[in-house]
Amino acid sequence: MAARTLFEKIWDAHLVRPETDQTPAILYVDLHLIHEVTSPQAFAMLRERGLEVRRPDKTIATVDHSVPTVPPGPDGRIPIDDPDAAAQIAMLETNCRGFGVRLYGMDSDRRGIVHVVGPELGLTQPGMTIVCGDSHTSTHGAFGALAFGIGTTEVGHVLTTQCLLQSKPKTLAIRAEGRLHKGVVAKDLILAIIAKIGVGGGTGHVVEYAGAAFRSMSMEERMTICNMSIEAGARAGMVAPDDTTAQYLAGRPYAPEGAALEKEARRWRALATDDGARFDREVTIDAAALEPMITWGTNPGMAIGVRGAIPEDGPQPTTDKALSYMGLRPGQRLLGHPINVVFIGSCTNARISDLRQAAGLMKGRKVAEGVRVMVVPGSQAVKQQAESEGLDRVFRDAGADWRQPGCSMCIAMNGDQLRPGEYGVSTSNRNFEGRQGPGGRTFLASPLTAAAAAVTGKITDVREMLR
Repeated sequence: MAARTLFEKIWDAHLVRPETDQTPAILYVDLHLIHEVTSPQAFAMLRERGLEVRRPDKTIATVDHSVPTVPPGPDGRIPIDDPDAAAQIAMLETNCRGFGVRLYGMDSDRRGIVHVVGPELGLTQPGMTIVCGDSHTSTHGAFGALAFGIGTTEVGHVLTTQCLLQSKPKTLAIRAEGRLHKGVVAKDLILAIIAKIGVGGGTGHVVEYAGAAFRSMSMEERMTICNMSIEAGARAGMVAPDDTTAQYLAGRPYAPEGAALEKEARRWRALATDDGARFDREVTIDAAALEPMITWGTNPGMAIGVRGAIPEDGPQPTTDKALSYMGLRPGQRLLGHPINVVFIGSCTNARISDLRQAAGLMKGRKVAEGVRVMVVPGSQAVKQQAESEGLDRVFRDAGADWRQPGCSMCIAMNGDQLRPGEYGVSTSNRNFEGRQGPGGRTFLASPLTAAAAAVTGKITDVREMLR
């Protein structure tokens, strides 16, 4: 057999019917994750046609997008003041009861952002095909899974058939050699990659992240990398499973145990790209040459090193429009630029390691006067772990707002948003116009850079605070 890539091995193993000149391939789906925003129409279609969920045991639901992050009320329940959000959550509860789908709802201690919950429960495993009605499903590729977002109509298709029509993507290898320096983390690396290849650089491709920089990362760092693959236009992002992967999964509720885990780990390691396998494209980046990154525009590819200057030769009129919205100018340096809000959260950077980084920098310091800081853990499990380590007290003592889990300001839900004209440093994944609130201006950055901005009140080179 010819040498194959990680992607090709998983694709081939899940192929129900190959692609032809007239029809796309039919691909089997191992795990279908759903939430309250993109599932109602799909379930409505099932009801209209009298259909059932084909594999409810392979379908997992949680609430995340519409969940308020405010403290519980006197009755112990989180108040949902937005009637649309309340309706979405209630509909998911009804649909899951009616179709026999497991739901981690408002009262569950396993509730959280879908792309945080899947991995931490051990539902996400190497070699799987995983889909969800959410573009950042690529997060799960960190485990050596083929994971990607699908549309609402496709959610219905998977619910009824456990399969999906797909055209086979091309392959793109992104190799990062060298080690990241102190103060430079996974978020900086993925922002640098997107800045290099552009927001369309991965279009039509599945990315495999290879090289020493990725191999040395923890699973949570790999999740940050794969999470933002979609921001480069890629269909999915993947990292080959290794001992780090198996160690992360050990002991998690839905992961194999004991001898079964050892057996699976051997199979997982065999998924790695074969020597001599060819990719359609390859890109290399020197991880050791990077500095902390910050975005300046209205897409994640508009990013520079924190000590750099906004390019003066960008594509027009895209650059002009972005700079006008952001209130910035070509050639301007962002270092020292004042900010109003800091958001630490999202499916990109709301895991326990992200909160540890931010708390480590903020410990013993105070949030700058006039700055509003929101820290939103990615799940109930992350929240409980952070509180057991005293991280919540670090944030509160500094003057930050410690919130309940949810998507929050990433999508400007339930009042968690920037006001018009405000500048926010955010650990999320998108900085489009109005993404975090009408007229809000977003600088994407790592948890370390966000924490540094929180206590200085301006865009800061975090390395100066780590010496």
